[in-house]
Amino acid sequence: MHQITGKTIVGLLLALTTAVLWGILPIALKILLEVFTANTITAIRFLIAAIMVGIWLGLRGKLPNLHLLKQLKIVWLMAVAIVGLLLNYILYLSGLNNLTAETAQTLIQLAPFLMMLGGIIIFKERLLFWQQVGAVLLVVGLLLFFNERLLTLLLQAGSETWGVLLVIIAAITWAAYALAQKQLLVHYSSKQIMYLIYVAGTLAFIPVSDFQPVPSLTVLQWSLLLFCCLNTIIAYGAFAEALHHWEASKVSAVLAITPLITILSANLVAWLWPALLVPQQLNVWSWLGALLVVAGSALTALAPQFVEYRAARRVRKLQRDVL
Repeated sequence: MHQITGKTIVGLLLALTTAVLWGILPIALKILLEVFTANTITAIRFLIAAIMVGIWLGLRGKLPNLHLLKQLKIVWLMAVAIVGLLLNYILYLSGLNNLTAETAQTLIQLAPFLMMLGGIIIFKERLLFWQQVGAVLLVVGLLLFFNERLLTLLLQAGSETWGVLLVIIAAITWAAYALAQKQLLVHYSSKQIMYLIYVAGTLAFIPVSDFQPVPSLTVLQWSLLLFCCLNTIIAYGAFAEALHHWEASKVSAVLAITPLITILSANLVAWLWPALLVPQQLNVWSWLGALLVVAGSALTALAPQFVEYRAARRVRKLQRDVL
């Protein structure tokens, strides 16, 4: 069983790095969608990631052992992981094309919650009381976030409704990927799994991509494209390293602030470069909803810590009573 180093500050800084990178990512993607199709952005990101991670694994002699894929169970798990993450990438981008960055990032917070539900259904994990509270806060937060647009989304099927549905499905497919990866970690490291997914994604999306805009990209667009390509590698690397130093529940709780980072970043970009992005105008109820989504996600992640803390307190009390 993996033992964390206990370096709290290092774990916190790495988790914050991941949250900031994931928080800024939808803003960069939103701007790039003006010149690229969703397929093209995804293909380029997968290609660069496959090359960089492949070189890193190759230099260390840790390329994945493909002979393991002869086992039917591993093949099925890998297929679920690949299809799940590929669909997540393209559905999220397609949904983002019809939504603001703030809305898409708030909605995608459903992903870890759905992964938790999958763990309960598939692996028979127990849903703790505070996780139930967190789930309620998450759902209420989403309803409040869409307060002004809720009836429109439900009654008038427009581009925003379609975008919301695509991002929700993207959250479901991410949960499927995460649950499959959890089982694949018995056979492959996380980097090996990601490498195989990147290669599969490159092969899947390059044939349906349009690279004609590449020669005419501006310096800003090249910079944003490079940022998007490096984001996944750096963010996931920081995330994995954070788990090496800090408890998974605390890392997940820090990552829950990602929607707030997206909202603040969108407003900052719009203030500095008004021509690039129009921020979403949020009323008081939408802000409250975003905060509840963050609180619900964090509470769901931290619930096991509460249980362990209370159990430890009971043990210490019993020990004192005995003495």
